Amino acid sequence: MTTGPAPAGHTPTPPHPEPVPQKGPEKTAETPVQASGAPEERSYGIPGKALAKSPFLFGLTAGLGVLVAIGLAQAVVNTRSVIVLVLVAMFLAVGLNPAVEWLVRRGLGRRPAISIVFLGVIAFFALFGLAIVPPVAEQVSDFVAAVPGYINELLANPTIRRLDADYGLLAQLKAYVTSPDLPRLVAGGIVGAGAVVFGAFFSGVTLLVLTLYFLGSLGSIKDYLLRLVPATRRDRTRAMSDEILVGIGGYVAGNVVISVIAGVLSYAFLGVAGVRYALALALVVAVTDLIPLVGATIGAVFVSGVALLQSLPLGVACAVFFLIYQQIENYVIYPRVMKRSVDVAPAVTVIAALFGGTLLGIVGALIAIPVAAAIALVIREVVLPRQSRV
Repeated sequence: MTTGPAPAGHTPTPPHPEPVPQKGPEKTAETPVQASGAPEERSYGIPGKALAKSPFLFGLTAGLGVLVAIGLAQAVVNTRSVIVLVLVAMFLAVGLNPAVEWLVRRGLGRRPAISIVFLGVIAFFALFGLAIVPPVAEQVSDFVAAVPGYINELLANPTIRRLDADYGLLAQLKAYVTSPDLPRLVAGGIVGAGAVVFGAFFSGVTLLVLTLYFLGSLGSIKDYLLRLVPATRRDRTRAMSDEILVGIGGYVAGNVVISVIAGVLSYAFLGVAGVRYALALALVVAVTDLIPLVGATIGAVFVSGVALLQSLPLGVACAVFFLIYQQIENYVIYPRVMKRSVDVAPAVTVIAALFGGTLLGIVGALIAIPVAAAIALVIREVVLPRQSRV
């Protein structure tokens, strides 16, 4: 439709546009509003350095790390006896495992083989106790019965009588014996000795139980630890671990064989020489011979001292016998028995035994040589080939 021109004097009315809604700021509790109605702009300044580079945070992290390290060291110190028991039990289990494997290869199941080996160990300790306890008890009773005679001999000694006249030794001894504190001190000593004996018995039972557990689950423990190794290195690690276990087992077996030889020869000599308690003394020699470096000397000195109490010629004869036997053991028996078990230089053996004995006493000296053999194997098979490729 076409509209014509508007008549003169008429002003056209523009069409009313639709109102456009104005969106103002929403008033919420989180948006502060100024008096004019505009939202307030917040300014926090330029961001600073990251907290990771803060000296305070670095010091705090370092301090927490030091505290954690101190706590772990303290925990290791407090549980040292438990750690030693676990290490000895694992060492004994690895050492007894070749005997179990030998029985398994002869047709026995693993559980019957473990039972036979474990019963053999218990029988050895029982025999040792039966051979040692009666002589010790008899010697203690003889000493108690001989105390009055020793006292009379001391009183008859001119030197003791002169010292008693000068310093009143007998009067002081009488006052000490009749003191009311003596029963309490004696009771405390008896309780302390009983606690020591009970602790040793409990540790022995715990050691036997742990050894039995490790011996029964040695294969599963080894397989579980190998799963922590990357798959590409698992076969080589398995071969090296098997060789280490065989070496430890061979070392323990060889050490036991050497101790048995020492005990048998000592028993034969002591029996022929007429030394009292020959079986008990031979068992002492066999047990102390298990200790590297100084064990044979300790046993020889102890047995020679006991024989010396019987007679001077008998003590001298024992000292000469053990001196000759130790030379034969060190240069003939030990090299022949140990040549296929541990491949360690003699100097490294001595140094390892010294370090192990300093750190963990007799236990450390026992396990130091196979540990040194394991470290030597790792160096020979891993470190040296890698260095040759560089």
